[in-house]
Amino acid sequence: MPQAVTMVGWAHGLLFILYIYIVFPTASKLKWEFGRTVFALVASVLPFGPFIFDRNLKKSQHVDF
Repeated sequence: MPQAVTMVGWAHGLLFILYIYIVFPTASKLKWEFGRTVFALVASVLPFGPFIFDRNLKKSQHVDF
């Protein structure tokens, strides 16, 4: 199904770019250290990386969701 691969690939790429675009203003506003920002960027390319980063962020911020 080439059409399905094209559509899902396009959506995946758009979400990836959006994630990267959001990391920098968030890091600036929350005054993240350089290492945390790099962790967020590296997590974006690893399978399940954003979920691991999110869990780490919640632990460090002591936020209950």
